[in-house]
Amino acid sequence: MITSVEQDIVEKIDDLQENMVKFLQELVRIPSVNPPGEGYHQCAELLGDKLKLLGFDTQYVIAENHPDHSKKYPRVNLVGRLNGDLPMPTLHFNGHTDVVPAGANWTVDPFQGIVKDGKIYGRGTSDMKGGLVAALFAVAAIREADIELRGSLEYSATVDEETGGFAGMDYLARKGWISPERTSYVIIPEPFGPNRICLGHRGVYWFQIDTFGRTAHGSMPFLGVNAISLMGRILREIESKLMPVISNRITNMPVEPPEARYATINVNGIVGGQKGPSVGSPCVVDHCSAIFDRRYLKEESFSDVKKEIEDLLSTLAQEDSNFSSEVSDLMVVHPVETDPNTKLVQTTAQTIEELIGDSTQFVASPGTYDHKHVYNTGRVKQCIAYGPGLLHLAHQPDEYCSIDDLVQSCKVMALTMVRLLGIK
Repeated sequence: MITSVEQDIVEKIDDLQENMVKFLQELVRIPSVNPPGEGYHQCAELLGDKLKLLGFDTQYVIAENHPDHSKKYPRVNLVGRLNGDLPMPTLHFNGHTDVVPAGANWTVDPFQGIVKDGKIYGRGTSDMKGGLVAALFAVAAIREADIELRGSLEYSATVDEETGGFAGMDYLARKGWISPERTSYVIIPEPFGPNRICLGHRGVYWFQIDTFGRTAHGSMPFLGVNAISLMGRILREIESKLMPVISNRITNMPVEPPEARYATINVNGIVGGQKGPSVGSPCVVDHCSAIFDRRYLKEESFSDVKKEIEDLLSTLAQEDSNFSSEVSDLMVVHPVETDPNTKLVQTTAQTIEELIGDSTQFVASPGTYDHKHVYNTGRVKQCIAYGPGLLHLAHQPDEYCSIDDLVQSCKVMALTMVRLLGIK
């Protein structure tokens, strides 16, 4: 049941709608594109200045020892804290400031934040600058309503989520900014929509396979071993033997869309041999490299997932003495899933149902997001993704976030905040 104090907060958010839209436009106009990692400092300063006005103590945490950090593209993370009467419980809002490149086929400027037909268009409006702004204005509404919280509040804007988050949320977690000792709950406002709570995601095994042949003159290929041909054999084995097996494995996690509940493997890229359209030297290719993206389920163990690849390569080597290959791990992310019976999930779900009138839908993400670092590195188990926007619009041309979604999600986050932390 919505209380009179909570109704006042809801009305404050309605009053703040115009400012919310303008602030999101301002944030979208910073092209914080990753790669390479542009505009991070400007995004952090814009958000940090707003946090200071709301009474937060702010710090800019730079991932100075991370290989992606450089003077030209500094990895600047923002962390703000608003202390309540008590240090705990603490609710932490986290979002990422980086966006993927705009790409082609836009009908509007991707970095202008154009408002049309009740929607804000631009790269990152859904994924996930809209979420950053909704969480920020949820706090602003609390302050506008002159409400002081018993528990404490944190807000972070981190970098590099689109490329793994290792200089962002993972860095914060490793440095102790996210931990059970200081963090009770984490809400990541990724674009799942106002009536959906995302509980986690599948696992990822990103790996590289190199094949090694023997060079020879291109006019006498029988004297060499072609590494591209060897890679072709691997691809055929994967398609004919591995894929039929894993495509029958299904998780009981509520992954959306439902097709993503099955285990999958994708070839992300292949490099080998002559480059470019010009006539090159006539040589048998002696090296080929391919990168694979294996999405695995919580019902699968990582050791078994990796062993399937190793066994496939071992079988090919046993069949042909000329077959030579090597597999290298590039990234391993274990599946995560928050218990739907936790206080964070149940409080957010109840708030959604009371405010919006819809039943809450629990989902899991087909791809990973920074939940993995909160859960696996930071060891904080009460973490969800909840925020405005539509997931299928992420990374698309003409990405947008509806203003209604922005406002509704802001209201849910504000009331969830009050209910979790309490009022003085």
